Amino acid sequence: MQKNPSHTSLVALGDSFTEGMSDLLPDGTYRGWADLLAARMAAVAPGFRYANLAVRGKLIGQIVAEQVDVAVAMRPDVITLVGGLNDTLRPKCDMGRVRALLTEAVERLAPACEQLVLMRSPGRRGPVLERFRPRMEELFSVVDELAERHGAVVVDLYGAESLSDPRMWDVDRLHLTAEGHRRVAEAVWQTLGYAPEDADWHTPMAMTPPPGWVNRRIADVRFARQHLLPWIGRRLTGRSSGDGLPPKRPELLPYEGPAT
Repeated sequence: MQKNPSHTSLVALGDSFTEGMSDLLPDGTYRGWADLLAARMAAVAPGFRYANLAVRGKLIGQIVAEQVDVAVAMRPDVITLVGGLNDTLRPKCDMGRVRALLTEAVERLAPACEQLVLMRSPGRRGPVLERFRPRMEELFSVVDELAERHGAVVVDLYGAESLSDPRMWDVDRLHLTAEGHRRVAEAVWQTLGYAPEDADWHTPMAMTPPPGWVNRRIADVRFARQHLLPWIGRRLTGRSSGDGLPPKRPELLPYEGPAT
């Protein structure tokens, strides 16, 4: 990997993780690791261009159908692809189909950019992860295989203990906080060969006393009512949180976002 590169463009593909949930800004929009990364890259490359095609809730088949051709046509220096995790969380998941679609995406994206970036997504400690861990790890094995075959780099967030800490996750227990997204941006930044700004991004947060039993139960009830039950309802009815939403940043344009 080239050290201190000067990439001039970035296109990010994926779902809510790449859209930036739950790194909420005061105006009600989401920032997230991809925006933070783009801001850093723009600071060292005048005229830097950025597109973010991600839409929350997208499955890997939708990412392939709706985002891959768009990214290929843009031919940026860097493409990031994070997808398939939503598939693994569905009650019925055909991992053979997920593998085939992810393979198709990588085969089309790798020749269209200077550097393709794949990820092993972070996982929060808890019973939900344990239930789906075998599928997730099968997905990450496919990611590793495809990266080696096509010259992509892999950002290993799954192996980062700091990102498994429940304090890095929003109250919905599915999306990272602002601090979590900041650490992901740093991880991708370093993987691309840029000089570290936070060499300790993977270091776990300092230990704090856990909340008491009553507070934990209150949080569990709130989580179930506000997030878990609506999520189950969407799964049962075939709906998605991203239905009808456009890509976050559909055109490859000069980035003029907030500084990191």
